[in-house]
Amino acid sequence: MLYLAEVQKQRSGFGLGGGKAELKLLACQRGEHNWIAVPGDDVIPVEEANKFNDGTLVLVELSASKQVQRIQEAARQLVSILQNFSRLQDKFKDKEEEIEQWKASLTFSSQELNRREMEMQAREEQLAHMVDELERLEAQRSEIENTRDEAHRLREEVDRSRAEMEMAWEQLRGEQQRVEQQQSQVQQGAVVDEKQARRIQELMNKLSGAIASAQGVREQLNQSFGVVGAQQAILDLHWQQLEQQRANAQQQQAEVDRQLPHIQHRWEEWYQAVDAVTQAKVESKGLQSTLSAKEEQFQLFSAQVRALEALTRQVSGMAQGFGPVATEQQVDVQALEKMSIDELQGLVQNLQQDLEKVFRFVNDQEEELTLQQQTIEELQAKIQAANEYDRMEMSNEMADELESYQMLNETLVGQRLRLQERESILKQHQAVLWKRLGTANPASREGQIDLGPVIAQLESQRQQQQQDLQKLEQEIQQLRQAIAQNDGNVNRKTGELEGQRQEIKQLEQNLFNQKSAVAELWGRVNVYQEMLQPVQDNLSGLRQKLEAVGGELDRLEQTGEQQDQTISQLQQVISGLISG
Repeated sequence: MLYLAEVQKQRSGFGLGGGKAELKLLACQRGEHNWIAVPGDDVIPVEEANKFNDGTLVLVELSASKQVQRIQEAARQLVSILQNFSRLQDKFKDKEEEIEQWKASLTFSSQELNRREMEMQAREEQLAHMVDELERLEAQRSEIENTRDEAHRLREEVDRSRAEMEMAWEQLRGEQQRVEQQQSQVQQGAVVDEKQARRIQELMNKLSGAIASAQGVREQLNQSFGVVGAQQAILDLHWQQLEQQRANAQQQQAEVDRQLPHIQHRWEEWYQAVDAVTQAKVESKGLQSTLSAKEEQFQLFSAQVRALEALTRQVSGMAQGFGPVATEQQVDVQALEKMSIDELQGLVQNLQQDLEKVFRFVNDQEEELTLQQQTIEELQAKIQAANEYDRMEMSNEMADELESYQMLNETLVGQRLRLQERESILKQHQAVLWKRLGTANPASREGQIDLGPVIAQLESQRQQQQQDLQKLEQEIQQLRQAIAQNDGNVNRKTGELEGQRQEIKQLEQNLFNQKSAVAELWGRVNVYQEMLQPVQDNLSGLRQKLEAVGGELDRLEQTGEQQDQTISQLQQVISGLISG
């Protein structure tokens, strides 16, 4: 099982060689991203921890019996864990924003459903009104059908009357021929008997009755024309309403056609503005990434300046003859002088081996720090030559590298001091050993070292780094001002765009409502026309039939008048024949 632990060392009074390393377990991993704190002070002795400094955080893998299986420094892993935690926080924030957007979308959908439900109720009411209108038109059509049936009946009656008149006329012509024959006979001295006279009188009465029945047909025909005229007046009123609705529909359709290009133009302008704001946001993110990289670089330079100042003070102290660098622990020289020569030599040998081990570890860390510095410089060169989108991704990578570099550099600052401390302790032990062996200190034979050029070079580097740090601070301040100004413009423009979007959406909604109203109005116009046109066609056909019947009746009446004159003449002739 993997644990996060802190290295704790218990030191003896004779230096580092007799120290005992322990691990204080701080947290235990329960899942990929799940760590829990270890309760209490759980401390286990671990020999492998001697290569780490006191207080170093390490990751140690322990078996069920608390045996160490693997141990390594936790700096880089902690950086990775913190980065993963930051990314998870960003993902959770994005999810929360997405949930809020869904809530807003659901609220809008609910409002839209309520509005559509109200529209459906209004359309149901209009449909009920149209059904009532259809029923009324159906009643009018039934009435027209009845009138048409009556016209058919009148036409049949007229045809029947005309047939009867034609038959009576044929009989009358026959009688007229016989009368003419009798007249010729009368002129020759013949007379009409009583029986023939009655027969002729019956035929003339029958012919007069047929003419009289045609007058009744004329009255019924006039009544039918009156009914058709009343129905046409009602239909004309409906046709006027239909034309008014058609004109209204055309006017609203023209308004919809006029608004559609305007709204499309507004959307095009809005999308162009959104692209501009998006580009500004991308630039702002690029500036923010650059700022983060600059801030990380500032912290790194600050740590380097502090480390260089500490190193300069140490070298200055050594140059002033204060001997070895002051350590946290002082060596007990009297105890060393009382130890046996062999024991003292063994202790010095152990200190040398421990110093070599720490030196190799620090040297490896120094090489890794150099490689990270080279990676950072390469990334800086790539960022300067990259475009905005690639620069953002590289800036995030740059921030991670700077963070790792800073943590490793801060760790190395303490490790360098520890290395100097151990070197100083070793030199003190060696001095006591050489003194007891009666051998001169090899270092003293080398003479004094002039540290002036080194101090001057360190001071020059410190001043140069201080200037770079001030320049970097100015750049950071300028970036912050640029980001603040850009963010202010973006926020202001975003608010304006949101207002414009709501306004355009409202215009679109109004246009949609107008389209629905126009479509509904055109639907009513078409249905209204579909209902009126068959009624109008039937009524027009009925009028044509009645007019045809009227024409036939006019011709029949003209024939009747001629027949009346003929009958009168025949009656006079017959009266003369009878009296003769």
